Amino acid sequence: MENPNKEAIHKQFPQFEQPLLDTISQESVVKHLEAGDSVIETGQYIRSNILLLKGLLKVYREDDDGNEFLMYYLEPGNACALSIMCTARSETSQVKAKAVQPSDVVLIPQQLSEQWLAKYKTWHHFVIASYRDRFEELLQTLDSIVFKSLDERLLFYLKRHVQVSGPEIKLSHQQIADDLNSSREVISRLLKKLEQTGALTLHRNYIEVHDLEKV
Repeated sequence: MENPNKEAIHKQFPQFEQPLLDTISQESVVKHLEAGDSVIETGQYIRSNILLLKGLLKVYREDDDGNEFLMYYLEPGNACALSIMCTARSETSQVKAKAVQPSDVVLIPQQLSEQWLAKYKTWHHFVIASYRDRFEELLQTLDSIVFKSLDERLLFYLKRHVQVSGPEIKLSHQQIADDLNSSREVISRLLKKLEQTGALTLHRNYIEVHDLEKV
C-alpha cells in the first residue's frame, strides 16, 4: 500500500532516484512522535532504519543515574547512522533517541535497507554520508568537552541549535544543563551574561538568539 506521505518523502530526499523514492513510499512506515517521545531505547534491538521526515530528534547516552550526554541532533533529511549500524549487525542499541519537538520518522525495514545498498547507488552514498556526518559531529562534541570551558561549550551548543532549528531555541535552562552535564543555576548565569552582551534575549519559554559571533 502506498504511503500517504509520499509527496513529503520525495520532497525531503530529492537526492534519491525515482525508483528508490517509489519503493520507500510503498514499503516504509511513517510514525508520528510528540515532543519527548522515544524512538530508540538503550538495549533495544532496532528492526528498522530511521530517517527523519519532519521535526528534530536528539540522540544521546544516559548513565545509571539518568544523566544525559548529548551526542548529536538529527534534522529533516538526516538518517540515524547508529540505527543503520545496529540493524545491519543485529546488535542492541547503546544510545537513546527522542523527539525534541513533534516529529515524523520514516521506518525502513532492515532487510530492505540491506538490499538497497547493492541496488541503489544513491542509497549507498546516503548511508556512507550519514556515517561520515554523524562521526564528524561526534568529534566536534568530543572536542568541545575535552578542550573547551563550559562557557565555550554553551556557545558551541547554542550555535549548533541555531543551525538545526533556527534562532528561537525552545529549551529550558534545565534541559540545556542536562545536555551539557551542568547545573541549571550555572547555565542560567552564563545565559544571563550572554544576554547582557546582546547576543541573545531570554524569554519565558524560549531563547531568542541574535548574534553569537559577537561574543
